[in-house]
Amino acid sequence: MEIIKKPILTEKASSLTEKLNRYAFKVDHRANKIQIKNAVEQMFGVTVVAVNTAVVAGKAKSRHTKAGFVSGRSPKYKKAIITVKDGETIDFYSTL
Repeated sequence: MEIIKKPILTEKASSLTEKLNRYAFKVDHRANKIQIKNAVEQMFGVTVVAVNTAVVAGKAKSRHTKAGFVSGRSPKYKKAIITVKDGETIDFYSTL
């Protein structure tokens, strides 16, 4: 099971990184906080202070096409907010 799928690089996540030394990741929905902590420490070589998780609900999507009205949903996913020890950073662009 691949625990960490990819980092979340949004404006909100970037502001968390700058102000509070927190990083956001999309993770496997079956992973618990201990598994996420171990995976981040092993992959990036940092000390994890705290892990917060949330299941993000999928959004309803719809569009008008030549065939008519099409509707569906984007998939739900699990998000992990990782707090790293002061003075340590994670560089996404050189490690992933």
